[in-house]
Amino acid sequence: MDRRALLGLAAVVMPALTPSAAEASPPSGGGTVSEASYFRLPIVTASILHANGRRGVLSIETGLDVPDAVLRTRAEQSAPRLRAAFNTVAQRFAGGLRPGMPPDIDQLASALQAAANTALGRPGARVLLGTVMAV
Repeated sequence: MDRRALLGLAAVVMPALTPSAAEASPPSGGGTVSEASYFRLPIVTASILHANGRRGVLSIETGLDVPDAVLRTRAEQSAPRLRAAFNTVAQRFAGGLRPGMPPDIDQLASALQAAANTALGRPGARVLLGTVMAV
């Protein structure tokens, strides 16, 4: 890869939350994530535009922490609806990214949380982000 291609890459990497890693270090919200209440969703991708005019990919690893057993069952059954909502959020978010700028993770997390609350019909499931990468 040449130097220009390397400079064109923008990556924001956050540690991926696996159940064991989540139990070892509590999230910033103050609570702990247990293995029983956490489940991963497939990686969400969206197309982005780089500063040099080339296309790239924004990939987002997501998971949900749902301590309430009833809501967790609903969330697991609603996984296709959650994936569709997260894909829509990712496409809109990627469309609003300025070329060459890193993604705003706080804005993305807020939009994904709102989509999860809407898809599940009520709050109570916390969206957790793993790796967010724009390549």
